[in-house]
Amino acid sequence: MTQLSRRGFLAASAAAMAAAQMPRLARAQSAAPIALAAASRTLDIDGRAATVFGLAGPAGQGLVLDPGQRFRVYLTNTLDEPTIIHWHGQIPPNAQDGAPNTAPLLAPGETRSYDYETRPGTFWMHAHVVTHEMNLLAAPLIVRTPEDLTADRQEVMLFLHDFSFAPPEEVLAEISNSGADHGAAPAKAGMAMGGMPGMDHGAMGNMQGMGGMAMDLNDYDFDAYLANDRTLSDPEVVQVERGGRIRLRVVNAAAATVFWIDTGAVAARLVAVDGDPVQPLTGTRFGLAMAQRMDFEIDLPAGGGAFPILALREGARDRTGIILATPKAEVRRIEPMADAEAPAFDTGLAQESRLMALHPLPDRPVERSHMVMLGGAMQPYVWTINGAVWGQHQPIAARAGERVSLMFHNMSMMGHPMHLHGHVFQVVGLNGRRVAGALRDTVYVPPMAMVEIAFDAGETAPWLLHCHHMPHMATGMMTTFSLTA
Repeated sequence: MTQLSRRGFLAASAAAMAAAQMPRLARAQSAAPIALAAASRTLDIDGRAATVFGLAGPAGQGLVLDPGQRFRVYLTNTLDEPTIIHWHGQIPPNAQDGAPNTAPLLAPGETRSYDYETRPGTFWMHAHVVTHEMNLLAAPLIVRTPEDLTADRQEVMLFLHDFSFAPPEEVLAEISNSGADHGAAPAKAGMAMGGMPGMDHGAMGNMQGMGGMAMDLNDYDFDAYLANDRTLSDPEVVQVERGGRIRLRVVNAAAATVFWIDTGAVAARLVAVDGDPVQPLTGTRFGLAMAQRMDFEIDLPAGGGAFPILALREGARDRTGIILATPKAEVRRIEPMADAEAPAFDTGLAQESRLMALHPLPDRPVERSHMVMLGGAMQPYVWTINGAVWGQHQPIAARAGERVSLMFHNMSMMGHPMHLHGHVFQVVGLNGRRVAGALRDTVYVPPMAMVEIAFDAGETAPWLLHCHHMPHMATGMMTTFSLTA
């Protein structure tokens, strides 16, 4: 586990950081462009070798940039198939966004350059090809603040995945075949996110709610749930100081799994979501939908010990995580299955209603409003925006510079983490109640719920707007937010 600051950081060299454990976040250097590669790698998952993808920087998976440092990167595709990488939560020029609707995929062996002004905070980068993201082609992207360099604290990364030993193409084929019995369209595995119909449910976790209707929580049972590429059979043990302060950065990079982050015996202060500061909230359990991030501060007891930080799969007993341990602390084995199922996440928007931006958007009248209807069902397994799948969609239109409001109205029985490329928005309404909520780039819309966001429209271009649940996006839950001058 990378440890980026506190007393040890102040004395550490870049070489020492490069020797840190997975996921080694490469400390980017000065003005020279950084080499980043989409590449294959091998993991040991529960004693079995697994060949997956990754994003290799100068010192391992992922990148860390210093305050104010531009994102100057040469990305090389060393895979034997085309791919494209999206810089999730950052706001590059549209042509550098890493979206297949505005840029061609990188051919095998091709190198492409990127250069844009960064936003500080906890972000991530991932393939915008469905089978590649399912094969772990993702990594952290951290942009430090000046406080990160001077604060007396240790930084810890928790990067979450769901994983299947079967190749993603086989997983998609299996899901598609099970859905074909109900009339679902067959999957076209490997297509870029931007033109890829086809996924259906595998195993489902159901929960009664919404007036007695069945709420569908999980539509596939993965073989493993990973924290920093490892399971609880061999978790990462992060060495920490007695009485020290931790900055824990959590990224949910899973394809189709919502997690509860459980800090157990140590209370955590939630201080940022999706890279932007919030008014601090204290607790021990927080929900995190796909593509969302959370930053926590944790003050460790002076007496020391071992402190598991667990990620619990929504609606199931599966769990993964890391362990924070002081010197000579006893580290006990944690079973990968909990005694009880974790509950459904934020069905009443209770968590989202408690989040308030530390630096909200300036007050402005809304000049453009759209209702965005989220629909779909398990049988047939097809998910839509405004009643249409990708390729048959009508763009959501606005003019650059306008204050825009989007009201997501989920009329389905599954939750949808909705991600808007190229923008930061504020949550301003929850089930018809006005709030001064968090700044985000990905907001979770529970079943039969309404969430309103507001933002200032950016560059004149077609920006993707989609659900970050991979099977939902794969069956068409994507459109464009198209801006004109």
